[in-house]
Amino acid sequence: MSREIIFGQYEATDSVLHRLDPRVKLLGVLLYSALIFFCSHVLTFTFSGVMLLLLIALSGVSVGKLAKSLRPVLAILLVSVSFTVLFTGGNQILFRWGIIQISVQGLLLAAKISVRIFLLILMSELLTLTTRPTDIADGLEKACHFLTKAGVPVHEIAMMLTIALRFIPVLSGESDKLIRAQRARGADFESCGLIEKGKKLLPLFIPLVVSAVRRSVDLANAMEARCYRGGAGRTKMKPLHYEKRDYAAYGVLMMYAAVMILMEILIK
Repeated sequence: MSREIIFGQYEATDSVLHRLDPRVKLLGVLLYSALIFFCSHVLTFTFSGVMLLLLIALSGVSVGKLAKSLRPVLAILLVSVSFTVLFTGGNQILFRWGIIQISVQGLLLAAKISVRIFLLILMSELLTLTTRPTDIADGLEKACHFLTKAGVPVHEIAMMLTIALRFIPVLSGESDKLIRAQRARGADFESCGLIEKGKKLLPLFIPLVVSAVRRSVDLANAMEARCYRGGAGRTKMKPLHYEKRDYAAYGVLMMYAAVMILMEILIK
């Protein structure tokens, strides 16, 4: 499972999305996420899905790789969808047993929740696959620079987000190494049940935490050795500048938002 977690990983290719300014991509993810919750009809969900597939095609990222990354969240999604189906009331009841009931409204709501979660996860993973963590931090810092006037430590917050994104694939790889080491010692994680598998994986938690603490201490020492003292007076090796393609991308985002809102208004 750890090898299927691609959130926080960057895939270095030369695509249209890779060359866009990180501020454009951050705004795109925020706008897409907001409009996903605004969707309530199958046509708007379909339009959002088509737009996401188009972005995936422009990014050069494998669709199979993105789809495979959804497997770790299927269990959580299954639990949330099950509770939605079993405990959502409605006028059209299909099955009832005590407090448990299955209605058409519950099935529709569960379907909407599933589609929203899938689209949001794919869009966030597409962002990290096409944007370096440092670029995400620089874009976030540049876009929210006006908050520094209100005393908000924008640079420090962006730095923490960058470090967190970098640690996700690192800890994923570390957990994979620990699992392989246990398998070499005779541990079996495949033929046992879910509860037994959880018991066998529990001893891996302590060495994983120790490894994470050790890496964080090494990172802190490296930053201190390089005289890191926060964002005051720091300069950028690659300052962010908008290009023509970035303004064109902003135009596409505005058109997408207008079409989504117009479709919802006309359908209702």
